[in-house]
Amino acid sequence: MKKIILPLVTVALLAACSDSNTEALPVAPQAGELSSAVTPADPTSSGAIAPVGLSSSSVEALPASSAGAVPASSADVVVPPNPNSQFTYVVPTLTELDPAKEYTFYGAELTGLDHFKYGRFEARMKMAAISGSVSSMFLYYDNSWEKGLQPWNEIDIEVLGKDPNSWQSNIITREGDASINKNTSSESKPLHAFGFDATQSFHLFAIVWTPEYVSWEIDSVEVRRDTLGMSRGKHADADQVAFLTEDQSLRFNLWASKSTAWTGKWNNGIGLPVEQQIDYVRVYAYDPATKAFTLSWQDDFDGEDVDPQHWSRGDWEMERVMLRSNNVIVENGVCRLILDYEAN
Repeated sequence: MKKIILPLVTVALLAACSDSNTEALPVAPQAGELSSAVTPADPTSSGAIAPVGLSSSSVEALPASSAGAVPASSADVVVPPNPNSQFTYVVPTLTELDPAKEYTFYGAELTGLDHFKYGRFEARMKMAAISGSVSSMFLYYDNSWEKGLQPWNEIDIEVLGKDPNSWQSNIITREGDASINKNTSSESKPLHAFGFDATQSFHLFAIVWTPEYVSWEIDSVEVRRDTLGMSRGKHADADQVAFLTEDQSLRFNLWASKSTAWTGKWNNGIGLPVEQQIDYVRVYAYDPATKAFTLSWQDDFDGEDVDPQHWSRGDWEMERVMLRSNNVIVENGVCRLILDYEAN
């Protein structure tokens, strides 16, 4: 698979001249020819910029308090390749359940081993969607799940199975206090409109995390920005941007939720398998003095497996599915996260 590397310039320039279909972009210089310095978007900007291909009326406005925000099986078995596919992993589509069998469903997580305090995180991806599923890219403080005295820090991009034409941005926090059981969440409501089906082509997703703001981008256009001073809730984590103080890892996962209201009705796996594909990942360090980002590393998934220097695989339960290592595959320059099934 030929990589399409997008040169990084300011958001304002990209908003003016880019096309929302990243598949059609011309091939840019090789990674070694790119300047590694990136100038962040103007944090004082308050004008609404519609993602390329959308009218400004298609972008939901953030609350008035958001001043400065910019709305923007044999499943393990490898069988001979389908002549219409460049990949070798093929599992029959589940079209109906056999009443004589029980089914186990499996998801996938690509778990980052590096830990970051601020930065810019990019991935060129084709997402997955089946009613009830979650296809994601996120930053996560590894000890958040312990709760108790451990705080929760998380920043999300999620495509929910009920609508592959939209996506959700979110910050999740929780004060490290054993008496507090509920997290503070800032899920985008309504969901952000892509203006395209995210399962049909590759697009560039980015999370930007600094001490002053968190922002989310699609195809290099900023869609949302949360800034210092925005308050949610009544605990110490009410100012979520200020509360993101823990080092976080970069992760991608594909799983099925038990929340019908959030992701859509789970139809017992009918329509599986589906997969999220990652073409490349870029990680940039943030310099608080210059407020610029410098490329730290890039993974093009050109090997035969994930790079053990940067990644591991998830192997725990995620609501309706078990994550398993075999559902993360590197093949033909793409990392594939697969949501599938086995008949028991």
